[in-house]
Amino acid sequence: MNFRPLPMAVAIAAIVLLGCGKKEEAATTAPAATPAAAAQGGGSEAAKRWIDTEFQPSVLSKEEQQKEMDWFINAAKPFKGLEINVLSETIPTHEYESKTLAKAFTEITGIKVNHQLLGEGEVVQAVQTQMQTNRNLYDGYINDSDLIGTHSRLQSAVNLTDWMAGEGKDVTNPGLDVKDFIGISFTTGPDGKIWQLPDQQFANLYWFRKDWFDKPEIKAKFKAKYGYDLGVPVNWSAYEDIAKFFSEDVKEIDGKRIYGHMDYGKRAPDLGWRMTDAWLSMAGASSKGLPNGRPIDEWGIRMPEGSCNPQGASVSRGGETNGPASVYAIAKWDEWLRKYAPPGAADYDFYQSLPALAQGNVAQQIFWYTAFTASMVAPKKDGNNTVDDSGNPLWRMAPSPKGSYWQDGMKLGYQDAGSWTLFKSTPVDRRKAAWLYAQFVVSKTVDTKKSQVGLTFIRDSTVRHASFTERAPKLGGLVEFYRSPDRVMWTPTGVNVPDYPKLAQLWWQQIGDVNSGAFTPQKAMDRLAEEMDLVMARMQEADEKAKTYGGCGPRLNKPVAAKEWLGKPDGPKAKLANEKPKGVTMPYEEIVKRWAAAK
Repeated sequence: MNFRPLPMAVAIAAIVLLGCGKKEEAATTAPAATPAAAAQGGGSEAAKRWIDTEFQPSVLSKEEQQKEMDWFINAAKPFKGLEINVLSETIPTHEYESKTLAKAFTEITGIKVNHQLLGEGEVVQAVQTQMQTNRNLYDGYINDSDLIGTHSRLQSAVNLTDWMAGEGKDVTNPGLDVKDFIGISFTTGPDGKIWQLPDQQFANLYWFRKDWFDKPEIKAKFKAKYGYDLGVPVNWSAYEDIAKFFSEDVKEIDGKRIYGHMDYGKRAPDLGWRMTDAWLSMAGASSKGLPNGRPIDEWGIRMPEGSCNPQGASVSRGGETNGPASVYAIAKWDEWLRKYAPPGAADYDFYQSLPALAQGNVAQQIFWYTAFTASMVAPKKDGNNTVDDSGNPLWRMAPSPKGSYWQDGMKLGYQDAGSWTLFKSTPVDRRKAAWLYAQFVVSKTVDTKKSQVGLTFIRDSTVRHASFTERAPKLGGLVEFYRSPDRVMWTPTGVNVPDYPKLAQLWWQQIGDVNSGAFTPQKAMDRLAEEMDLVMARMQEADEKAKTYGGCGPRLNKPVAAKEWLGKPDGPKAKLANEKPKGVTMPYEEIVKRWAAAK
């Protein structure tokens, strides 16, 4: 996730401009309702039309779907004719909501929804502006659960647990089934309350060209050079060997120059979230624990078990942002990008790097988001060179390789959980209408179809639906992963981060200085840790004076010599004598068997 400061006038103007741009037609087969019916809410007949023509498949029967829609129709009656505004980032799942589900909700309930799509950083900016000004820019947001530590501390967001049992009870779907949400632990604060409701999820996994890995001549050549079998890398050593092997030994397949690694390094805000998205913990720079390490999380921030007060990011305060494992993580990112990625990758941003795999010239990627599955299974005729003529993927996804500092019991990667967030600054009637829409787009009536479009699963019942059993062979391991218990090892940013927007913006410039050669990884992480502590010190002062963070703001440890913390059982890890042990791989087929066996 990225963050750039947003001029206040720009943020406030966003709501004014809502809906002024060119509208695209909804991607739906449902017959268009008459203008009068859409304005008044078509009720049960409109619901039946959408159920028959658009909301299939579903985990519910058509009768059950109709019953759920009838509840929405009745609950929405007090708000008929109201026009609400909601905001989310631009990904296929939200495009489907904006173009199709918002139209369906309007026709069924009579509540008009303007569902605007902006870049991820702009969504965070709007969220922060509403929190700072208490002006109602939007009536509901889908923003990442990475802000769970922020929302639960600032308490400008609505505590959904209490809302559903109290003021919002009359507009809370009895069929919501909170326990069915895969990522509900990600949106639960240190107080045990639910602060956000997941709308879409995707993990960053390992991606590789299975067709290349299976070539006998390539397998033999790799075994002869490295002494172990070519397969899915279990550790970073194997990943590095494979990257070097394809870039420097194989070099060419079917007359095309190929490379062993893909990443990005453009000096821009999304370079920050490249690292805060669990890269340090993938290397091993955190404590054990799920969904996030305690006392040290994947940002390197220390917060002891049972406490809500972060104690620092620097090693001198017991944190790990500039510890040996974190420096190792940044050094490997920089080394692999320079040595083994295609020319120009260092100048790519997030949005350029991942789709570049469709060119078909990269053997593997250690940091690949499953949100790109839909584009990576696009037909060959559309320019996707990673599927065969029948549309079968030539690639697979697999668990992320572990860095040298990683230990059993730690999280293994990042999982984005874009989640509905309501704010106290939104008038109650508009908040209730937005809550109805939020529940509608995650309801069991529509979720299976929405997941077929966006492939960003949020419900356990959805991913186990028969339609995904049928489609699984075409999705490169996505369904198998989300049906496995392994899925809990990929988690979003957690509660140790006290104010995501204020801290996230510090990362990209420091990392950019590594890529440019201005700083060594150690110097960059030293400066980052120091800046994080300075910002958290200001948060501490504000919290102590005015309970700005509800008493759960930072309480920084006094700095001491690094040796007082390094290598201690609950402290940052000491530097390893050997950061590149022997590579370890495993056959992809064994991974699939393990996923299938564990229910």
